[in-house]
Amino acid sequence: MKNIKSMIFLFSLCVAYHGHAQEKQLLTFHEYLNNVKNSNISYLAEKYNVDIADANIKAAKIFPDPELSVGYANNQNWDLQMGYGVDAELSWRLELGGKRKARVRLAQSEKELTGALLEDYFRNLRADATLAYLAALKQKRVYELQKSSYKQMLGLAHADSLRLRAGSIMEVDARQSKLEAATMLNDLYASEGELKDMLVQLQLLQGNKTMELPDSIAGDLFFVKREYNLHELITTAQNNRADLQAALISKEVSQNNVRLAKANRAIDLGLSIGGGYSSVVRNEIAPAPAFKGVTAGISIPLKFSNTNKAELRAAQLAATQSEMQYQAIELQIAAEVTQAYNRYNVASRRVEQFDTALLNEAETIYKKKVYSYDQGETTILDLLNAQRTYNDVQVNYIETLYDCVAALVELERACGIWNMDVKQ
Repeated sequence: MKNIKSMIFLFSLCVAYHGHAQEKQLLTFHEYLNNVKNSNISYLAEKYNVDIADANIKAAKIFPDPELSVGYANNQNWDLQMGYGVDAELSWRLELGGKRKARVRLAQSEKELTGALLEDYFRNLRADATLAYLAALKQKRVYELQKSSYKQMLGLAHADSLRLRAGSIMEVDARQSKLEAATMLNDLYASEGELKDMLVQLQLLQGNKTMELPDSIAGDLFFVKREYNLHELITTAQNNRADLQAALISKEVSQNNVRLAKANRAIDLGLSIGGGYSSVVRNEIAPAPAFKGVTAGISIPLKFSNTNKAELRAAQLAATQSEMQYQAIELQIAAEVTQAYNRYNVASRRVEQFDTALLNEAETIYKKKVYSYDQGETTILDLLNAQRTYNDVQVNYIETLYDCVAALVELERACGIWNMDVKQ
């Protein structure tokens, strides 16, 4: 009885271990995008720009440092008995014209610009990552199609070898089917290599340093027609696009640069206060008692440099330039949305025009050719032509479907919206 229980226990362990060993690592689209957002190395590096901008704001708030100077004087001719003196002075530059306020305002607007640029960077990263995932799905589907075709041709080659022994077909037909199976196997290996290359690209986008490839990726290409209004899309893009928001903030940065340039033209006062001590002078000609003194002063710079307005002029021209750049980006966005909208409509019509009955017809013809070949009613060349036609139609449909989904991604990228998903 104990032996039976032990055998059952060992059997259970083996089944559990086997099931665990057979468990495949499947990468889903949501998991993939989440990894891209949290672990993409380039995106993480871009995030440091926000921290740098924060540090620049703190640096802009710093007041000028005071300066302390100490002096000592002594007549080295001791016979004259002129004594010695010690003095100290504390000076500080008082900024006028609102320089500090202008610096802080400029640093704050630059931080807002950095945040908008980071958001725009992620907008493009997310779209590029999605296109890479869709391309991998397309290649996965092509690979599965080629694998299925190879298995069918391999089975046909085995059947032909038996028929050759039975004398029902000629040797050239058996050789042809065997050669075709070998050719398909080479194509299958090449397709598998392309799929693995794409999986490596997905790992790179996820910031996966180990480069351990998943066994497969979840999802499939699918098409659902979406209706859009072009004018509404353009308005949405102009409201949502982070690069346009960045251009708008860039105008504010330029204006703050002008304010800072104007503030820098104001004079700065130098304030100082100090004290000194002179020891007793015992010289017989000009004796003097020891004394202490206090000094205070204000230094006013003579701003002859203000006659040169090059810095202010450059800041004003940069502000005008940023206004023109904003208008250019606004126009560019409208053009990008229009182009993406047109490409999506064309791609959608191609998918709709690609009658699924054509797929069924190609499959039906291929199956009938296989049956006819088995009955000896058609040649091996006719069968191979039917199979190539069937494969070409399938691949063409996969390519068309991918082009349509990719066009939708580009349209959403151009509009600054995101509701993409992959059929699981």
